[in-house]
Amino acid sequence: VQLVESGGGLVQPGGSLRLSCAASGFAFSSSTMKWARQAPGKGLEWVSTIYSGGTTRYAESVKDRFTISRDNVKNTVTLQMNRLNLEDTAVYYCAVGTITGTRGQGTQVTVSS
Repeated sequence: VQLVESGGGLVQPGGSLRLSCAASGFAFSSSTMKWARQAPGKGLEWVSTIYSGGTTRYAESVKDRFTISRDNVKNTVTLQMNRLNLEDTAVYYCAVGTITGTRGQGTQVTVSS
């Protein structure tokens, strides 16, 4: 199983970023995929889930700002993040199954003015 996140960076409050996760080594199209994040000094926090059928779920803190999607041909899962705020600063991880299971190396998102 391999998960590789990309797309992080530095953005001003109110800005947008698009994270991507390239997956390989498992049956992606039938797997539940998740995004989680870990802010400095804090624990791992679930952000969003997309099930194999396309149903999505979001943490209240990101609902209506973030959108998760998947491409079962390219084996990628994407997190579109809009209206970012300072509290969104974290390392973002892509995970298969559970957020405490197999994750990628993470991508840093920093929201700062």
